[in-house]
Amino acid sequence: MIYRMYVVLLSLLLLSACAGTGISPVSNNDDGEYQPSYDPNPAAEANLRLGVAYMRDGNYERALERLKRSRDMDPEYPQAYNYLGLLHQRMRQPQEAEKNFKKALSLAPNDSTVLNTYGQFLCGQQRHEEGIKAFARARSNPLYDTPEIAMTNAGTCSLEAGNTAEAEKFFREALEVRPDIPTALLQMADISYNNGEYLSARGYLQRYLAVAPQTARSLWLGIRIERELGDADTVSSYVLLLRSSFPDSSEAAQVRAAGIR
Repeated sequence: MIYRMYVVLLSLLLLSACAGTGISPVSNNDDGEYQPSYDPNPAAEANLRLGVAYMRDGNYERALERLKRSRDMDPEYPQAYNYLGLLHQRMRQPQEAEKNFKKALSLAPNDSTVLNTYGQFLCGQQRHEEGIKAFARARSNPLYDTPEIAMTNAGTCSLEAGNTAEAEKFFREALEVRPDIPTALLQMADISYNNGEYLSARGYLQRYLAVAPQTARSLWLGIRIERELGDADTVSSYVLLLRSSFPDSSEAAQVRAAGIR
């Protein structure tokens, strides 16, 4: 569940980004951009944008054609290899994906966009330590405008690896830079709940709900938090919303199995 959310959020933003923009795990209100110094061939950039659009629409054949054309028009263009790596990742071709990510990094070793994408790939391959190192490199770039993105990604990767203490450290660092990152807030609510810190968990969840919509996961977490804090009315309202908005979710099934009303 943790990794799937991570991949969806990160991949969607990669696909919607234009060449040169930063990667964010936040699905809505991220305004930060990272502008690498490389100035690509205009035709190569145009083909990359078309390739990204095709990838977003699920037309991988056309996406591959356009991204290869972008690469061939400008063989020194890091983002052409970066998005080729992402495309091959989505096509379940990890060897081709890694080859392209490494080529992108050989051309732009400090490009935080590429490092974030490669880190996501490594975490998806269960190579968590390598992925976290890639995120750390992205964060350390002094030209990177949104280092909290890399820290949030590192936190999610740490959770997937089972290292909750390290994940909490990364999320706290990210929230110190930017206090309204939905992913980090929801993860911290979950961590706090699991640590028995129910008031803190409620606080993080309330901050999350101030910047992001309810999901099946956030509602199920809210139900459990408020049960611990003894707020039956809020539990009931969360249960009703979960059943009406996400009736087929695994979280709704857990509510039914637990007999929570």
